[in-house]
Amino acid sequence: MSRRLVLLRHGQTDWNAIGRGQGHADVEINDLGHDQAAAAAPVIAAYEPSALWTSDLARARQTAAYVAKECGLETVLDARFREFDLGQRTGLTMAEYAETFPAEYADFRAGHFTAVPGGETSEDVSRRFTAGLRDVVTALSPGETGVVVSHGAALKVATIALLGWPVGHSTGFQGLDNCGWVVLDELEDLTDLRVDQGNFRLAAWNLTAPSAPATPPRT
Repeated sequence: MSRRLVLLRHGQTDWNAIGRGQGHADVEINDLGHDQAAAAAPVIAAYEPSALWTSDLARARQTAAYVAKECGLETVLDARFREFDLGQRTGLTMAEYAETFPAEYADFRAGHFTAVPGGETSEDVSRRFTAGLRDVVTALSPGETGVVVSHGAALKVATIALLGWPVGHSTGFQGLDNCGWVVLDELEDLTDLRVDQGNFRLAAWNLTAPSAPATPPRT
């Protein structure tokens, strides 16, 4: 009767399509993102979730709306599930970042988010995200499932924290596809959840709906 978390990344945005760093920018999903969310929603509903939480940023809220409709759930908005704050580098494409700040970009790609001026560290995101997940899990009864809609980099860091692994292990995970999701099953009571405890087992990573349109690769 362990509790379960399903962590869903939002649908594609125009900024995703060109590799532009979004961070806390309030970017909406595009037509493909809407199609991806519509395809994912009934598959997520099959988990029979009893609670639905989401980042308060538009791309996550819009994706969560499809899940809410399919599941008949009210959506709880929570800023703790936001993406990394990219500080002064918000809005740069990866190509622009690499050309303008090559050394900093190399650190960023290696997962050293402290290199981004004004941005959040992995520890910052892990701390706020796991605090949010503690509230989600404690609201669930034994055997229930909670869904959280969030963002790619933040979800990687949160998953690593819940597995009890060092933050640096996130570089060994492939990025989640748009509307890809993670399934985590509880191992023990999470009333004292900390970021350094392995409270969950990774049941699945980067699942996508069979009928979901794929995000075209960037050239």
